[in-house]
Amino acid sequence: MHFLQITTTDSLSAATDSLAAQNSVSLLDLTLKGGLMMIPIFILSIMAIYIFIERMLIIRKASQNPSVLMERIKSLVLNGDIVSARLLCSQTDTPIARMLEKGVSRIGSPLKNIEVSIENVGKIEIYNLEKNLSLLATVSGAAPMVGFLGTVTGMIQAFIAIAQEEGSVSPKLLSSGIYEAMITTAAGLIVGIIAYLAYNYLVAQVAKIIYKMEYTSIEFIDLLQEPEKVR
Repeated sequence: MHFLQITTTDSLSAATDSLAAQNSVSLLDLTLKGGLMMIPIFILSIMAIYIFIERMLIIRKASQNPSVLMERIKSLVLNGDIVSARLLCSQTDTPIARMLEKGVSRIGSPLKNIEVSIENVGKIEIYNLEKNLSLLATVSGAAPMVGFLGTVTGMIQAFIAIAQEEGSVSPKLLSSGIYEAMITTAAGLIVGIIAYLAYNYLVAQVAKIIYKMEYTSIEFIDLLQEPEKVR
């Protein structure tokens, strides 16, 4: 009797596992069942990934600590070695270095002109840092909307199929049409949320670099006002 109970339990467990395996749907199957609207959502996801990686590489390169560079430039300027200071800036590929290079090249001009020159270079560098961030923000808003549009069109097709069905409508037909239509909304929300988080993270990183740029430019202007500096 005990052996028969064990055998029956094993059979039920095997049958349950087999049924679960048959009913399970892979991620690829769900994606394919989402319809044509999954194509623009997929394109938007690729755009978001590309922009995030490309911006991260630029931001990481630009976020180098400027304190060491500023100390070396300060020492060279105070010693009157303007050429070496400018050469040092040109050899450092960061927004702060390019701002300082413009300022060093204007040494001897009125202080206001130097400040304006540094500010103009800073505006260009900020534009380069923020490049494509607006596009990433657009992806974060557009992806859920495209997903919702896919759901609406999918629901319309599902109800058309139900209307064309003769006799009683099976629950399987109704449920399959609805869940396939909802796939695009889920995909659009996933892409939109990830793009939104990536956008806010990049904006925060750019804000940190802008703060460093402003602080360094003020420090450089203060340096030029020191009486020991060489004009």
